[in-house]
Amino acid sequence: MEDFDDLSACAGIVHKGDPDRFAATMAAKPAARDILLPLYAFNVEVARAPWVTQESMIAEMRLQWWRDGLEEIRVGGFVRRHEVITPLALVIGGEGASVLDRLILARRWDIYRDPFEDAAHFESYLSDTGGGLMQVAAQALGPCPAEVAQDVGYALALANWLRAIPALEAAKRVPLLDGRPEAVAALAAEGLTRLKRARAAKAQVSMAARQAFLAGWQSATILRQAQQEPERVKDGALGQSEFAKRAGLAWRATSKTY
Repeated sequence: MEDFDDLSACAGIVHKGDPDRFAATMAAKPAARDILLPLYAFNVEVARAPWVTQESMIAEMRLQWWRDGLEEIRVGGFVRRHEVITPLALVIGGEGASVLDRLILARRWDIYRDPFEDAAHFESYLSDTGGGLMQVAAQALGPCPAEVAQDVGYALALANWLRAIPALEAAKRVPLLDGRPEAVAALAAEGLTRLKRARAAKAQVSMAARQAFLAGWQSATILRQAQQEPERVKDGALGQSEFAKRAGLAWRATSKTY
């Protein structure tokens, strides 16, 4: 009963906090959902931790709590009773916990108002957050090269980041090193290059692991929009209609492609 209650709680967290990823999860097979929901609930909770308080020390403590939970999973043995940590411990091992720990460390940037140090810092932020989550999710489902999952996750993280630019700027953050249209277009082009590279390696990705890639079903469309019309980024005009989103997800789920 506790397992069912935990998964229900995770589903509720993802449905409320990340509805697109929830829709992608529901398009996966039931057995895959049981693995993906704890991972995605963890991601929602960690992503929101820096934003629920104005006190940086409290935000740091919230992130440290999740790091402590991952450390318990990494070393094995006792794992705290929690609606997300408990089911997460059933689907990842020590390696996955280490990758997710880097995700938490990257999220410390969200606490403060400092800009990214340089292009490498921005790239590592996307790789450690979106790339890391996709790597753990895909490998928890089945065989998948880490670099392929990282490329798919990076493209998704970049697409989501570009969509969030107006909200981040409204929150007095500096989300881009260079906000000029040509620089934004170049960023989007890099995301598309990574996605193309991942697709070229799909023969190395098991059918089970590909279910994790459903979460990125909108990435290519959004990145192409940003590349071709970079002004849409600052206008908050990236994305698809609800009908197009649903149709695209259905096609991805039935075609087994990404």
